[in-house]
Amino acid sequence: MPPAAGEEFDYIVTGAGSAGCAIAVRLSESGRHRVLLLEAGPPDRNPWIHIPMGFSRLFADPSVNWMYESEPEPQLGNRTMYQPRGKVLGGTSSINGMVYMRGNAADYDEWRQRGCTGWDYDSVLPYFKKAENQQRGPDEFHGVGGPLTVSDQPRRHELADAVVAGAIESGLPPNDDFNGARQEGAGYFQSTTGKSKRWSTATAYLKPARARANLTVRSNAHATKILIENGTATGVTYISKGLTHTARAKGEVIICGGVFNSPQLLQLSGIGPADLLRRHGIEVIRDTQAVGAHLQDHFYVRLAYRCTRPITMNELANSLPRKIVAMARYVFFKDGPLAANGVTAGGFGRSDPRLERPDLQFNFSPFSYASRGPNGAIAHDFPGFSLSAVHLRPDARGTVRLKSSDPLAPPAIQFNFLQTQYDLQALSTGMRMARGFTKQPSLAPYVAEEIVPGPTINTDAEFEAAIRENALSNLHPVGTCRMGPEPTDSVVDPRLRVHGIGRLRVVDAAIMPTVPAGNTNAPTIMIAEKAAAMILEDA
Repeated sequence: MPPAAGEEFDYIVTGAGSAGCAIAVRLSESGRHRVLLLEAGPPDRNPWIHIPMGFSRLFADPSVNWMYESEPEPQLGNRTMYQPRGKVLGGTSSINGMVYMRGNAADYDEWRQRGCTGWDYDSVLPYFKKAENQQRGPDEFHGVGGPLTVSDQPRRHELADAVVAGAIESGLPPNDDFNGARQEGAGYFQSTTGKSKRWSTATAYLKPARARANLTVRSNAHATKILIENGTATGVTYISKGLTHTARAKGEVIICGGVFNSPQLLQLSGIGPADLLRRHGIEVIRDTQAVGAHLQDHFYVRLAYRCTRPITMNELANSLPRKIVAMARYVFFKDGPLAANGVTAGGFGRSDPRLERPDLQFNFSPFSYASRGPNGAIAHDFPGFSLSAVHLRPDARGTVRLKSSDPLAPPAIQFNFLQTQYDLQALSTGMRMARGFTKQPSLAPYVAEEIVPGPTINTDAEFEAAIRENALSNLHPVGTCRMGPEPTDSVVDPRLRVHGIGRLRVVDAAIMPTVPAGNTNAPTIMIAEKAAAMILEDA
C-alpha cells in the first residue's frame, strides 16, 4: 500500500527485525490498533534466507545485509571488525546462524539487581515460553504454540558426537538443554528452524499476520528521523524510492533498529550526546550521554583442525557435484547438509572454577577456512572442522556514534576489545580448554593436525599474540540504548520508555544492560514479547 499524505497510525515501529516483527504483530493482534511497520531493506524473498545452511551465502550479501565495519581496534593491531546485520524483513533473524540460546538465568537476575524491575529471570521466563513452539513439548522452561519454532538438530553428526564426548571427557558435564535447569555442560544446540527451514521473525510472526487490515508493512522504507514536538514523539520521517514521507503516531513510536541503527536514529533525531549532535549540525532535543554508549559484545577466537576423515562441510564446499546432490536432497526431501544450521553442538564452561557461572561458550562447526573472500569464508581444500571459544562476560565497552548527519551513512562503531587482563585471560583459557577437547579419546582419532593457531602456540605470550591477531567479534552486540532507572547513565527506563521523551520507546537488543551469556536472538524476541505486553497495558 503506497503512503498517503498525512497518514496516521496508533503505533509506528521502525525496523522489521527480530524485535520489530514480533512487536508489530503483537500490537496489531486485537485488531483495535493501527500499526505501521517500516523496514529499510527488501522483503525476505531471497531463497538462501529460508535454507538453514544458506546463511553462509548471506554473510556478505549487500542486498540483505548492512555489512557494517567497525573502526580500527587499538588492541587488535588496528584491525576492523566486520558486522553483518540484517537489512531485510526479519532483520538479523533472517541472516543469522539460527542458534536458539537464552543465556544464563542469573543474567536476568543481574538486570533486576541493576534496577531494572520486572526483568529478573522469573519475570522474563513467561515471555520466552510465550514466543516458543518447542519441538520437545512443554515443560517448566519451555512453551508450545508460540510463533517461534525451536527444533533439535535434524540429524546427528559423527564429528559433533565426538566433540561433545571429548568436552565431557575433559570435565564438562553432559547437558541436553542449555535453556533449561542449568547452562554449564556440553551437548547439541537447538535452532530456530522448523520443517528444515529457517524460522525468522518474518516467518514466525509477520507472515501469518500480513493479511490484517490494521497492520501496514512497508519494506525498502528507511526511517530517518523521529518527529518530536514539545518533548513528545509524534511520528517519523522515512525515505522510500528516493522520496521522503511522514507518518504520524497517535499512540507511540517504537524504535527497533537494532544495536547500531537504534542509537543512530535517536542521534539523528536530536537525542544523544550534545557535543556530538552539535558537531554534525543537529538540533539538541535532549542531551543523553548514554545514547550510543555501553556497547558490549562477545569476543571469540577460532581453532581449526584438519580432519582425518572426509566427513566435513569442506568437501561439499569444494565440490560442484556434491553441491548439486546436496541441493537436490534439500529441494526434494528437505534433508541433507543444507537442512542443518551448521553450528550444531558445543558447550559452556568457566575460565576460572571460582566463578559462579560459565563465562565461556564453545561452538563446533564441521567446516574450516583459511581466509574470507567477498562472498564469505573460503574452505580449506581438505577435510576440516572448527572449535571456537567465546568470552561471554567481557569487560570491554564501546560506542556507536554518528559519522555524518546523512541518515543513510553508516555509524562509527568502536568496540574497544581486550581492555582488561581478564578479557585476555578468559579467552586464553578458552583456547586451552577447546584444544583439550581434541586430545580426548573420543575426538583425538578425528584430528590430523591443528591448523589455526597451530601446535607451536603454547605460552601465555603466544596465546595473547594469536588472540590479538585472530580473535573476532561474535556478532552479539548489545547495550547502546541500555535500560536503567537513572536517566544519567541509561537511555530507557524498565518499561523501555526513552527518558525525558513522551510516547517513545526502544525495543531491541540495544536496551540490554549487559550481554546475556549466549546467543542474543532469543533474548531479543523475548524483549519484544514483554514490551508488547507493557505497551498494551500502558495504553
